[in-house]
Amino acid sequence: MIFSAESRYNQWVREHYRFLLRSAWALTGSRATAEDVVQDCFTSAWRFRHQLRDQSMARAWLFQIMRRHAFRHFDPVQSQTESLDEACEQGVNHHDALDAQLDVVKALSRIAPIHREVLVLYYFDDMPTAQMAEALDIAPGTVLSRLARAREALKTALQEPARRPAGATTESSAAAGVIPLRKRAP
Repeated sequence: MIFSAESRYNQWVREHYRFLLRSAWALTGSRATAEDVVQDCFTSAWRFRHQLRDQSMARAWLFQIMRRHAFRHFDPVQSQTESLDEACEQGVNHHDALDAQLDVVKALSRIAPIHREVLVLYYFDDMPTAQMAEALDIAPGTVLSRLARAREALKTALQEPARRPAGATTESSAAAGVIPLRKRAP
Protein backbone atom coordinates (compact mmCIF):
# COMPACT_ATOMS: atom_id res chain seq x y z
CA MET A 1 0.00 0.00 0.00
CA ILE A 2 1.36 3.40 -0.99
CA PHE A 3 0.87 6.24 1.46
CA SER A 4 0.67 9.86 0.42
CA ALA A 5 2.62 12.44 2.38
CA GLU A 6 -0.59 13.76 3.92
CA SER A 7 -1.76 10.31 5.02
CA ARG A 8 1.63 9.61 6.66
CA TYR A 9 1.38 12.90 8.56
CA ASN A 10 -2.17 12.11 9.67
CA GLN A 11 -1.03 8.68 10.82
CA TRP A 12 1.75 10.25 12.92
CA VAL A 13 -0.75 12.57 14.57
CA ARG A 14 -3.26 9.77 15.26
CA GLU A 15 -0.65 7.44 16.70
CA HIS A 16 1.51 9.84 18.70
CA TYR A 17 -0.43 13.00 19.58
CA ARG A 18 -1.74 11.82 22.97
CA PHE A 19 1.66 10.41 23.96
CA LEU A 20 3.42 13.65 23.02
CA LEU A 21 0.79 15.84 24.69
CA ARG A 22 0.99 13.89 27.97
CA SER A 23 4.77 14.02 27.90
CA ALA A 24 4.89 17.72 27.03
CA TRP A 25 2.32 18.53 29.73
CA ALA A 26 4.39 16.65 32.31
CA LEU A 27 7.57 18.41 31.19
CA THR A 28 6.14 21.94 31.01
CA GLY A 29 3.44 21.78 33.68
CA SER A 30 0.92 23.58 31.47
CA ARG A 31 -1.58 22.12 29.03
CA ALA A 32 -1.61 25.27 26.88
CA THR A 33 2.18 25.26 26.60
CA ALA A 34 2.14 21.51 25.95
CA GLU A 35 -0.28 21.97 23.04
CA ASP A 36 2.02 24.63 21.55
CA VAL A 37 5.03 22.37 22.04
CA VAL A 38 3.34 19.41 20.33
CA GLN A 39 2.23 21.58 17.43
CA ASP A 40 5.80 22.85 17.02
CA CYS A 41 7.02 19.26 17.27
CA PHE A 42 4.82 18.04 14.43
CA THR A 43 5.75 21.05 12.31
CA SER A 44 9.47 20.37 12.77
CA ALA A 45 9.03 16.63 12.35
CA TRP A 46 7.25 17.11 9.07
CA ARG A 47 9.86 19.53 7.81
CA PHE A 48 12.65 17.05 8.60
CA ARG A 49 10.74 13.81 7.94
CA HIS A 50 13.49 12.58 5.62
CA GLN A 51 15.75 12.20 8.69
CA LEU A 52 13.57 9.41 10.09
CA ARG A 53 15.04 6.32 8.49
CA ASP A 54 13.25 3.64 10.53
CA GLN A 55 9.47 4.09 10.93
CA SER A 56 9.48 1.82 13.99
CA MET A 57 11.47 4.51 15.81
CA ALA A 58 8.96 7.29 15.03
CA ARG A 59 7.78 7.63 18.65
CA ALA A 60 11.29 8.03 20.04
CA TRP A 61 12.23 10.41 17.22
CA LEU A 62 9.10 12.54 17.77
CA PHE A 63 9.72 12.59 21.52
CA GLN A 64 13.24 13.86 20.95
CA ILE A 65 11.90 16.71 18.81
CA MET A 66 9.13 17.48 21.31
CA ARG A 67 11.63 17.51 24.16
CA ARG A 68 13.77 20.14 22.44
CA HIS A 69 10.71 22.30 21.85
CA ALA A 70 9.55 21.82 25.47
CA PHE A 71 12.87 23.05 26.80
CA ARG A 72 12.64 26.11 24.55
CA HIS A 73 9.21 26.87 26.04
CA PHE A 74 10.23 25.96 29.59
CA ASP A 75 9.71 28.82 32.03
CA PRO A 76 11.33 28.00 35.40
CA VAL A 77 9.64 31.00 37.03
CA GLN A 78 6.17 29.69 36.16
CA SER A 79 4.09 29.25 39.29
CA GLN A 80 3.20 25.71 40.25
CA THR A 81 -0.27 26.93 41.10
CA GLU A 82 -0.96 27.82 37.47
CA SER A 83 -1.04 24.16 36.45
CA LEU A 84 -3.30 23.32 39.39
CA ASP A 85 -5.64 26.21 38.58
CA GLU A 86 -5.73 24.97 35.00
CA ALA A 87 -6.71 21.47 36.18
CA CYS A 88 -9.47 22.93 38.37
CA GLU A 89 -10.86 24.95 35.46
CA GLN A 90 -11.17 21.73 33.48
CA GLY A 91 -13.49 20.21 36.07
CA VAL A 92 -11.07 18.27 38.25
CA ASN A 93 -12.73 17.19 41.53
CA HIS A 94 -10.71 17.02 44.73
CA HIS A 95 -11.14 13.44 45.90
CA ASP A 96 -8.44 11.64 47.84
CA ALA A 97 -7.17 9.65 44.85
CA LEU A 98 -7.01 12.76 42.71
CA ASP A 99 -5.27 14.68 45.48
CA ALA A 100 -2.58 12.01 45.53
CA GLN A 101 -2.19 12.30 41.75
CA LEU A 102 -1.93 16.07 42.02
CA ASP A 103 0.71 15.66 44.71
CA VAL A 104 2.76 13.56 42.29
CA VAL A 105 2.29 16.11 39.49
CA LYS A 106 3.34 18.94 41.84
CA ALA A 107 6.34 16.91 42.98
CA LEU A 108 7.30 16.22 39.35
CA SER A 109 7.31 19.96 38.71
CA ARG A 110 9.83 20.40 41.55
CA ILE A 111 12.46 18.00 40.22
CA ALA A 112 15.04 18.66 37.53
CA PRO A 113 13.83 18.34 33.92
CA ILE A 114 16.27 15.48 33.15
CA HIS A 115 14.71 13.50 35.98
CA ARG A 116 11.16 14.49 35.11
CA GLU A 117 11.48 13.32 31.51
CA VAL A 118 12.75 9.84 32.36
CA LEU A 119 9.97 9.34 34.92
CA VAL A 120 7.34 10.51 32.44
CA LEU A 121 8.62 8.24 29.67
CA TYR A 122 9.01 5.22 31.92
CA TYR A 123 5.90 5.43 34.12
CA PHE A 124 3.41 7.54 32.19
CA ASP A 125 4.21 6.36 28.67
CA ASP A 126 5.50 2.83 29.38
CA MET A 127 8.48 3.34 27.08
CA PRO A 128 11.15 0.62 27.26
CA THR A 129 14.59 1.77 28.40
CA ALA A 130 16.19 1.05 25.02
CA GLN A 131 13.65 3.28 23.30
CA MET A 132 14.12 5.92 26.02
CA ALA A 133 17.85 5.88 25.34
CA GLU A 134 17.16 6.50 21.66
CA ALA A 135 14.65 9.27 22.39
CA LEU A 136 16.95 11.03 24.85
CA ASP A 137 20.10 10.35 22.82
CA ILE A 138 21.90 8.75 25.77
CA ALA A 139 23.26 5.30 26.60
CA PRO A 140 20.85 2.70 28.06
CA GLY A 141 22.94 2.57 31.25
CA THR A 142 22.54 6.32 31.62
CA VAL A 143 18.76 5.89 31.38
CA LEU A 144 18.84 3.43 34.26
CA SER A 145 21.03 5.67 36.43
CA ARG A 146 18.82 8.70 35.68
CA LEU A 147 15.77 6.65 36.61
CA ALA A 148 17.32 5.74 39.94
CA ARG A 149 18.26 9.35 40.67
CA ALA A 150 14.86 10.55 39.46
CA ARG A 151 13.04 8.17 41.80
CA GLU A 152 15.08 9.50 44.73
CA ALA A 153 14.44 13.11 43.70
CA LEU A 154 10.70 12.40 43.38
CA LYS A 155 10.65 10.70 46.77
CA THR A 156 12.33 13.76 48.28
CA ALA A 157 9.93 16.10 46.49
CA LEU A 158 6.92 14.13 47.73
CA GLN A 159 8.18 14.29 51.31
CA GLU A 160 9.18 17.96 51.10
CA PRO A 161 5.81 19.60 51.91
CA ALA A 162 5.51 17.54 55.10
CA ARG A 163 9.01 18.48 56.23
CA ARG A 164 8.83 22.20 55.37
CA PRO A 165 7.26 24.29 58.15
CA ALA A 166 4.30 26.46 57.18
CA GLY A 167 5.38 29.90 56.00
CA ALA A 168 9.03 28.89 55.59
CA THR A 169 10.92 30.76 52.91
CA THR A 170 13.38 29.26 50.49
CA GLU A 171 16.85 30.41 49.50
CA SER A 172 16.05 31.70 46.02
CA SER A 173 13.17 31.39 43.62
CA ALA A 174 15.32 29.66 41.00
CA ALA A 175 16.76 27.12 43.44
CA ALA A 176 13.45 26.61 45.22
CA GLY A 177 11.68 25.14 42.20
CA VAL A 178 13.99 22.16 41.61
CA ILE A 179 15.17 19.36 43.88
CA PRO A 180 18.97 19.18 43.45
CA LEU A 181 20.67 16.05 42.12
CA ARG A 182 22.94 15.81 45.17
CA LYS A 183 22.58 17.22 48.65
CA ARG A 184 24.54 20.37 49.30
CA ALA A 185 27.36 20.35 51.84
CA PRO A 186 26.43 22.09 55.12
